This record gives sequence, structure tokens and C-alpha cells, in this order.
Amino acid sequence: MNPFHGSNAQHQIKSEIDIPIALPLLGEDEANAAREAVLSGWVSQGPQVAVFEREFATVVGAPHACAVSNCTTALHLALMAVNVGPGDEVITASHSFIATANSIRYCGATPVFVDIDPETYNIDPACAAEAITPRTRAILAVHQMGMPCDLGALMALAKRHGILLIEDAACAAGSQIRIDGRWDPIGKPHGDIACFSFHPRKVITTGEGGMLTTSDADLDPKFRLLRQHGMSVPDTVRHGARQVILEDYLMVAFNYRMTDIQAAVGRKQLERLAQLVARRRTIASRYAELLGNIEGLRLPLEPSWARSNWQSYCVRLPDRVNQRTVMQSLLDQGIATRRGIMCSHREPPYAGETQRHGLRQSEIAQDRSILLPIYAQMSEGDQVRIADALRNAI
Repeated sequence: MNPFHGSNAQHQIKSEIDIPIALPLLGEDEANAAREAVLSGWVSQGPQVAVFEREFATVVGAPHACAVSNCTTALHLALMAVNVGPGDEVITASHSFIATANSIRYCGATPVFVDIDPETYNIDPACAAEAITPRTRAILAVHQMGMPCDLGALMALAKRHGILLIEDAACAAGSQIRIDGRWDPIGKPHGDIACFSFHPRKVITTGEGGMLTTSDADLDPKFRLLRQHGMSVPDTVRHGARQVILEDYLMVAFNYRMTDIQAAVGRKQLERLAQLVARRRTIASRYAELLGNIEGLRLPLEPSWARSNWQSYCVRLPDRVNQRTVMQSLLDQGIATRRGIMCSHREPPYAGETQRHGLRQSEIAQDRSILLPIYAQMSEGDQVRIADALRNAI
């Protein structure tokens, strides 16, 4: 019996797709938390956000955590806080959701795309090393699909060249990496800043939402100023003061705040994180058993130094097989899939830029891979049905 089929999983939105690509686990606990936040009278950024930040920081082992409206705004604030700007270059993977590249452009800087390791779908440290120039300000490394990237190599590279390392950990809440012989949560952080997403496709969700973590005590106050219009005194302080406080606006900044309603939901989701990751790891192991004998199908690789939260489960199709045909075959049977992770350099905003570095593995990964459904509520029967459908389609 699947323990995730219970009273807190009964009110999911129905659709004509029998097996969706993802399904958030939201139940009565989250609904009650949101209700309490609504009835408290404080629904914008407030006490729930502050507690959610502290709890998230504790879970990932970070000294500081700052909640924001989504991971794209987190990435933007991370780059702004370390003064990335016009004339700077930021090395990153094209093989990522376009928000990664866009956040660099928001700052007026130039994204320098480098290729991925075809086994892990993450940025190749050797390619990153070749891309460093005097204009390089930072490496923006993506933990793609929840699989930790090679932080050890990237940390050494960044330190050697005196550049920043920022982690796009949008998909990686609950993932772990072995550094110096110990297992650490992604988000500790190991670079200068890590940025998370709480979109419904992620392991835990607040609907929309994001978080920045850092060990730098000087960066955290910058995040907080930038997310709230550069306001010198937070409204939580002003509303609780017994004397009149007049705030100043210290810089041109943004409204990138998380609401207390979202944070209340996030706190309940955070309580589920360890259980959700354990369940996804079980599902990933079962996929490996069910799919391992399909000729030509390449299964995802988890390095010995990584523990993925399996936010997504990505398989590489045999060379002779058409990606769209396979996806349509599964969709005709009520099974949703997604194509391999997009390549930003193929999209109109970036297609006109001169590519200084080969991106062959990134393009192959987009064209030859598909993402299979994975979520906590999946049953053994769901997985068998998906495996049979994929085998027949191939």
C-alpha cells in the first residue's frame, strides 16, 4: 500500500491525463496552515515568512536564508547582491530552464554558455575552466533535475580564479553531496549563494516561491533590502513599534516578497521533505529495475558523491527512436512526459549570440531525452504501466 495515498492527498485536481508528469502532495495540513494565515490578518510578508526562513536554514545547514517570490527573483538578487553588472560575464549551462540565463541578462551581464557532462546533465567543470576570461565574474552552476553538480571541482575552480560560485538549486531541495568525506545538504551553501524554487514541479511547493541561502553575513541584508524596495525598516518592525518610525528607501530595488500564506504552506511542506525525498528515491530505484533491460535506453546516473532528490527522472532514448513519437505514444495512453531540458541558446533571446564554446552534449540531451512522471503518490502499478508503455513505444 502506498502511504502517500491518504486523506491529505484526496483533493488533487483531476485531468484527462491518468499519470501526470508531476503532482504536488498538498493536504489538510497545508490547507489549515493557509487558513490560519489568512485569518491572522497578516497575509503579506510577515511572521510566517520569518519562521519559514529560519526553519529552511536549519534544514539545509545555512547560517542565513531569505525567502522571495520565486527562484528567478532569487537568482536575480543573488547576482545583484554581488554586483554582477554590464561588462561582466557569468559562466553557466545553456541546458537549463531559461530563467537561469535570463537572471544574468537582468543584470546587464553576458551569459557564457558551456557544455554539460552527458552522464549527469550538469555543467562540465572542464568546459567551465576553458571559458574563464578576465571578464568572468561568476559561475552560475545548476543542480539540474535535483542531481548535484560537481561542486568540489567547481569550488576549486572558482577559488583558483578568484570568482564567485552561485548555485541554481531550483530543483535540489533535499539533495545531498559528499564534500571532504561528509554528506552535506545542497543549500548549505558550498558556493557563495544557493537559490531554490518552490514551484509545484519541485519536491516541496508554496505554489510559487523561492529562497536564497548564504554563509555570508554581509549578503543576507542585501537580499532583504533588494526584495522589498530598498526599504530601510521592514514593515513588520514599523507595525509593531510603539513610536512612529519613518522609513527610507536606500536604493532602486524590487517587490520580490513571499507572502505569509505561501510561507505557512511552505512550513508544512518542509516537514514532509525528508519523507518525500525518501519516497522519490524508492521510485527512482524501481524505475531502474523496470527500465534497465530496454535495449539502447540510457538511465540517469547518480555519482557516488551525490544523492539526488529525484525531482525529475530523465532517460536518454535509443538513437533510432524519435523523441516526439515516443512522447505522443505515451500521451495517447494517458501518460504525460516532457522533452529533455531546454537549451537556452536555441531560444530567440539568445540565438543571435556568438557561441564561443561547443554545446553538442547539451543539444543531444534536449533532443534525445525525455522526462518520465515522478511524484510521491505514484503506485507500483503506475510505474509498471509507464515502463510497459515506454518499452512498446521504443
